[in-house]
Amino acid sequence: MPDPGFGLYIHWPFCQAKCPYCDFNSHIWNNIDQDDWTEAYLREINRVADETGDRILRSVFFGGGTPSLMEGRTVERILDRVRRNWRLENNIEITLEANPTSVEAARFTAYRQAGVTRVSLGLQALNDEDLRRLGRLHTSREGLKALDVAREVFERVSFDLIYARQNQTVTAWQAELDRALSFEPSHLSLYQLTIENGTAFGDRFDRGKLDGLPDEDLGTALWDMTQDRTERAGLPAYEISNHAKPGEESRHNLIYWQGGDYAGIGPGSHGRLTLGGRRWSTESVKDPGTWLQASRTGSAETRRALSEAEVLQEKLLMGLRLSDGVMLSSQDEMRIFKNIKYLYDLNLVTLDQGELRLTRAGRPLLNAVLDRLLNG
Repeated sequence: MPDPGFGLYIHWPFCQAKCPYCDFNSHIWNNIDQDDWTEAYLREINRVADETGDRILRSVFFGGGTPSLMEGRTVERILDRVRRNWRLENNIEITLEANPTSVEAARFTAYRQAGVTRVSLGLQALNDEDLRRLGRLHTSREGLKALDVAREVFERVSFDLIYARQNQTVTAWQAELDRALSFEPSHLSLYQLTIENGTAFGDRFDRGKLDGLPDEDLGTALWDMTQDRTERAGLPAYEISNHAKPGEESRHNLIYWQGGDYAGIGPGSHGRLTLGGRRWSTESVKDPGTWLQASRTGSAETRRALSEAEVLQEKLLMGLRLSDGVMLSSQDEMRIFKNIKYLYDLNLVTLDQGELRLTRAGRPLLNAVLDRLLNG
């Protein structure tokens, strides 16, 4: 497999409201001094560049939280500093996640002028009742209007939908997915609703107050239909939840899934860096106020060296998400060969000249496959 390259992730931790399914590091702040926050990001960019400045930067990703709450000037100053600190790949991908309210959509032109080349739009659903259940602040009409604006401004636009929602039937999801595909997207992220601990949905589920979630059979039917419709539309799954026309895959996310290096900047951000011949895990302070103060003293991040076993674990956790699978070294293959054979006999994985892949039957069982590979 080719070198996945080097990327930069920038985490903006603020949202207008906390979605009940979300377990990301996001916070509701009423008063945000964007100049103060911009200076913090610039300091962190300088710090990371001192260690990695000889690398060619392949991608930048503004995630969150809600990065589309950033002022255009904030994004512009950050990207100017990025350009000053790294050599950029000729066709660098610079993605910004956005929520489709009309106020945020109006900022798209400023983001494009700042250098953003790709927008990932969180539509999540195409009907108002489910948007309300998901805690979204926009209507379906506002979402589609934002999609139109994004496609006018940017050449590359992706949008997200969540399925396996409460009381959702296969027929209803098929109609919604077909509507989404009728917009002829080049990239589509389709996530099954998962109930995470520590979220509002997680609390409701524990109290037996979250009705209408799909059982295993319905979840499988929703998954199979999703794969069939997207493949037929020319957007096969290149990753468990991500579908794209050939050449329109998210380059930044491929860095994660293919085991590349990436620096993480911002509250709660993570990174993986190869320095001094070792692979390092980095993690930033989660609390925004603590991170902001720590950035002034250069101590906003902690890091530790990963063991060989941890490197293999991450290779499998990330690489098996891809339809292309993961390339194992002969040493890695020997360590887990018995587990691979067991899964191979069940038609859940294939192994060809060191390349381990999930089969169509194995893809919806990713977590179970990983558990077998890693724990025997």
